[in-house]
Amino acid sequence: MIEIDGSAGEGGGQILRSSLALAMCTGQPFALTRIRAGRTKPGLMRQHLTCVMAAAKICGAQVQGAELQSQSLVFTPGKVQAGDYEFNVGSAGSCTLVLQTVWPALLMADASSRLILKGGTHNPMAPPFHFLQRSYAPLLKKLGADAQLTLKRMGFYPAGGGEIEALIHRPVDQLQSFDLLERGAKLEGYAECFAAALPRGVAQRELTSLGQGLGWQGEQLRVGAVRQNEGPGNALMATLVYDQVTEVFTQFGEKGVSAEVIAHDLVREVRNYQASQGALGPYLADQWALLLALAVWQTRGAAAYTCTELTPHTKTNVEVIERFLPVRFRLDVGQVSCKVNVVAC
Repeated sequence: MIEIDGSAGEGGGQILRSSLALAMCTGQPFALTRIRAGRTKPGLMRQHLTCVMAAAKICGAQVQGAELQSQSLVFTPGKVQAGDYEFNVGSAGSCTLVLQTVWPALLMADASSRLILKGGTHNPMAPPFHFLQRSYAPLLKKLGADAQLTLKRMGFYPAGGGEIEALIHRPVDQLQSFDLLERGAKLEGYAECFAAALPRGVAQRELTSLGQGLGWQGEQLRVGAVRQNEGPGNALMATLVYDQVTEVFTQFGEKGVSAEVIAHDLVREVRNYQASQGALGPYLADQWALLLALAVWQTRGAAAYTCTELTPHTKTNVEVIERFLPVRFRLDVGQVSCKVNVVAC
């Protein structure tokens, strides 16, 4: 039984999700205490509980403490089973985080799987659908595992109601680790604004302001297709496509916050990425650590990647990964980029 303190590091839900994913992949049980102790509302919220129940269903786990606001959990996994699954957060809680929890384990199954996930698809504090589709899935394919993601319906906070379909295919052999040290040549950059059930002028103002800040114009500034009954909601997104990696940055509109402020915040995010030489931005660097560690574990090798910064989120995630897998991370901070090295023990 691996014992984990949920208050360690940044003390958020990532500790729970990574523990669930790694327990399913390795077959090791864990006991987690002080769940989300670093948050204003500690314990399991609805989206976290959905992650627990989804993981339990996929591997037939025995679970203790799976209830709302629970601050402790014991999870004993069984064998991961491929299949058709449907999971509904039942609120605007992020269904993309549920997908990220079970995705690694389904790569270990003996067949492909199909998932239907319902809830929030574009939420603050969670990876939006387009990030997973454009940034996360292509890197996974380079590891040897393919997936197709389809956005059936957008779901914004606080209404939710979004839906994603995910087809996850296991690798032909095993995951193959690789180094990702450079972005490669820049191929394109463009922005989209999704503004459901909001005045059309909101999208135009955000895009105009973003274009002025980044020097983008014409076809680089796009109003995303969205149904009015999917709102109200507003997501302004910038996609940077390079030869080796695609990065997606998103800012969400809020009541009382002007379109120009939303655009300004996104411009700052993009410029911070462009000013660094790291291949991955801060969010992708965090989420890539677990998948790359699994590949290094399977191949008994080593791999590395560069990133713009090492966030507390990433450092906490690395500590959890090392509890489950016989790998070791070395984190190097440089002036223009950071480097993450992963080596099998």
